Amino acid sequence: MPLTDDAHLPPGLVLAWGLPAKSKNKLGRKPTQSVEQIVDAALELADAEGFAALSMPKIAQRLGLTANAIYRYVSSRDELLVLLGDAAWGPAPDGVVGARDWRAGATAWTQAMVDRCDIHPWLCDLPIRGAPMTPNLLGWAEAILKVLTGAGLSPAESLSCALLLDGYARRIASARRDVRDSSASTVEPAAVAQFLEPRLHELGYSVLAALMAGDQYTDEIRDADVTFGLDRILDGIDVLITQRPSGVRQVAGVPRSP
Repeated sequence: MPLTDDAHLPPGLVLAWGLPAKSKNKLGRKPTQSVEQIVDAALELADAEGFAALSMPKIAQRLGLTANAIYRYVSSRDELLVLLGDAAWGPAPDGVVGARDWRAGATAWTQAMVDRCDIHPWLCDLPIRGAPMTPNLLGWAEAILKVLTGAGLSPAESLSCALLLDGYARRIASARRDVRDSSASTVEPAAVAQFLEPRLHELGYSVLAALMAGDQYTDEIRDADVTFGLDRILDGIDVLITQRPSGVRQVAGVPRSP
């Protein structure tokens, strides 16, 4: 396969597809590391210290490289972040395309996104650089698009719904991460409720007071909360599917009459 003119492509795209970058500087010394090792070191650093800790000098230090030598493998931090994101998301989850119905497939896909962000919390901080273009991210996109087009939506409708589910998963994952990181071990929910309940009644906040009395007002984002919001989104997609004109279906993304 001929080399692509990567000067006109986003940073990291050529390397993400396993191709050598034409613009990469060729120094005389034989490389002691590989791009994969650079990405692995960055992944370990992000998991250990978070997104803010990701710097080229720190990654180089982990590999025993000088600050300048790391640029023999990746040309910039932006390029590395593209490779890192694709590695951290990994292959598309199993059980999405072959799920019993489209709702089960969409639920599995969205939950897999939340779970992946629980494993790598810094993914919530990774910049989104437009539509997926790297191998693993395209695999995630293809999985949910197959589910939604299989349910009868057009490719364009499916893409919009996928973006909605993606945004929900990222927001939930980010909120769960923030709550988890900010929780103070000395806080007792019962003590908070005892303090707030009479004040809520004084202010006339009867609904909040009732929720707190029933232990239903909490800063924890429970699995039931995640499922409730996702079900409402899927209900909306279901309306879109069922309101399509009768006698029209999607075959390989093309409207056809039966």
